[in-house]
Amino acid sequence: MKTDIKLCGVGGQGILSIATVIGEAATAAGLCLKQAEVHGMSQRGGDVQSDLRLSTEPVWSDLIPLGGASLILSMEPMEALRYLPYLAPDGVVVTASRPFVNIPDYPEEAAVLAELDALPHVLRCDIEALAREAGFPKSANMVLLGLAAPFLGLLTPDQLLDAVGRVFARKGEAVVQANQAAFGLGLDQSKIVSK
Repeated sequence: MKTDIKLCGVGGQGILSIATVIGEAATAAGLCLKQAEVHGMSQRGGDVQSDLRLSTEPVWSDLIPLGGASLILSMEPMEALRYLPYLAPDGVVVTASRPFVNIPDYPEEAAVLAELDALPHVLRCDIEALAREAGFPKSANMVLLGLAAPFLGLLTPDQLLDAVGRVFARKGEAVVQANQAAFGLGLDQSKIVSK
């Protein structure tokens, strides 16, 4: 069994933290893992994407081929659309619904969301608003990970939750609790906003 995940967003949104948590959970579960990252511009606002390939068998390439991603996990809706050529026909898109407008000619928000909503398997949510309302605005990325947890295949939500704790442990118990709560909020939301 395998799960190929295309993570995407813009700099500063926490895409690489999501990749770290998934990688930690996969390693602890004894899965084979390959990861490739592209860090766009180093300052906040540049394109950031990561390929994560999880499998019960050895993985020979760290790059996901076109049409091979089981899941596109995106912190930004237009970035989700950018990577659609990588999505498998039965793949799922899990994305934030609020745009991060970082270019002057960003498309109209309604058009971006309409294109996403036309996909057969998409789950989108205003993760930033959820995180802010719950009191942990810096943990929107963990809300997104919780939202995507049911679609990760080889990893259970509990394995991911434990990995969140290990990854953020060095930042203190308050940070661990905030990120685990954000993950739980996203997981709960996945049961409400599925399409």
